[in-house]
Amino acid sequence: MKKRALISVSDKSGVVEFARALEEIGYEILSTGGTKNVLHENGINVIGVDDITGFPEILEGRVKTLHPSIHGGLLAKHDNEAHKAQLEEQNITPIDLVCVNLYPFQQTIAKPNVTVEEAIENIDIGGPTMLRAAAKNHQYVTVVVDALDYDGVLTQLKEAGEVSIENRRKLAAKVFRHTAAYDAHIAEYVTEVSGEEEPERMTFTYELKQTLRYGENPHQKAAFYRQPLGSEFSISMARQLHGKELSYNNINDANAALQIVKEFSEPAAVAVKHMNPCGVGVGETIEAAFQKAYEADSTSIFGGIVALNRVVDKETANMLHEIFLEIIIAPAFTEEALEILTSKKNIRLLTIPFESAKKTEKKLTSVEGGLLVQEDDVFTLDNADVRVATKREPTEEEWAAMKLGWKVVKHVKSNAIVLTNKEMTIGVGAGQMNRVGAAKIALEQAGEKAVGSAMASDAFFPMDDTVEAAAKAGVTAIIQPGGSIRDEDSIKKADEYGITMVLTGVRHFKH
Repeated sequence: MKKRALISVSDKSGVVEFARALEEIGYEILSTGGTKNVLHENGINVIGVDDITGFPEILEGRVKTLHPSIHGGLLAKHDNEAHKAQLEEQNITPIDLVCVNLYPFQQTIAKPNVTVEEAIENIDIGGPTMLRAAAKNHQYVTVVVDALDYDGVLTQLKEAGEVSIENRRKLAAKVFRHTAAYDAHIAEYVTEVSGEEEPERMTFTYELKQTLRYGENPHQKAAFYRQPLGSEFSISMARQLHGKELSYNNINDANAALQIVKEFSEPAAVAVKHMNPCGVGVGETIEAAFQKAYEADSTSIFGGIVALNRVVDKETANMLHEIFLEIIIAPAFTEEALEILTSKKNIRLLTIPFESAKKTEKKLTSVEGGLLVQEDDVFTLDNADVRVATKREPTEEEWAAMKLGWKVVKHVKSNAIVLTNKEMTIGVGAGQMNRVGAAKIALEQAGEKAVGSAMASDAFFPMDDTVEAAAKAGVTAIIQPGGSIRDEDSIKKADEYGITMVLTGVRHFKH
């Protein structure tokens, strides 16, 4: 008896050559719909599925392969006498190979202005059912869901007459991953359009982008996965123009730099080390912005990651070239800038579409045995109920400095204190166990530059000691959430020293 292959694919890349090769080694080809037509037009003998089932396609093609004549052939155990007898009794021929890929649901919902009706019509039913049946029965059936596996399957069939059980199991595992990812997309989409905010189950799917040399440390294995329908404004979607492969720590730091630089509409440059900003600058040009970011901490920027929200030109490239940097991220680089920067062999140059920067995603944080899910922190001063709590109102320059500090402190590990003037950070205190400790680090870094600066705090002051330290260093303006039962102590202390204090009503913890 001839072996039988069922082929029905949405993505027809390479399918004609695959089917022709199967036919040449003695397979009988079953197919349906558009695939059947393509194979027939290319001179391949094809048996229609409806010829096997004796039942036509109905409901606009929604029902084609859901029939015992197909699924009996897929699920029968070839060495089970009872199964063989039932197949013979029902005149069903076993199917030895299944090649199926699915309606393009992911591509459909990625289209702008797609309707719910269009999305629903691209939910495949028969395809996943055939794939799962064949994968379940991989002891006897070879199942192919990826065109990249065509050649390997054909090589084994030609050389050994069959695909080994080890490879059939690997192919089956790929099928179950594929259908699980397909269902995850459907579940996420339908959940979203139904308005359900906290479903009883959450399923996410990611695709392997890169196997990494190691993780945070050389003894840790690691890989980088991308979310298929995630934001284009992400490291996973970046285009690398030059340099070495990204590492685990590069990816984390680059992501931190992106999240900060997207806060700014004016030309801005952000330097990051170990997930915290070491320098942020703004200016009328990107060259001026980077100069300020560099001046903010010319020591820590060494070996850091720099993100800029404007095209890197020749002048800026010359400045960047003078420093050892791991990564430079920008919307684009001029040809002159590329010529300058690519003279360094290892520096990574990444471009990202900054026009996509406003899309938000759920933030996922793994914990032992679980997953924390929250909204992005997209709250800005435009959303806040800002009030001046002290007797003195801020000057225009102090407002500018506080606004810059508030954008930056949101992205510094808590407890966080950031000192700024209107153009740049001058001190960053990150990740301390108490707030005055973070303030002391920022003030020490700022030194004399603290005089006349603004202080931003990610959360309220539990007591007035931070205000005291700020005042003694010469800080003249403070922006903080407020909300402590001892707010009045801090406000009085600010008034005592003539400091203006703004309360936002919103904290920005970052753990």
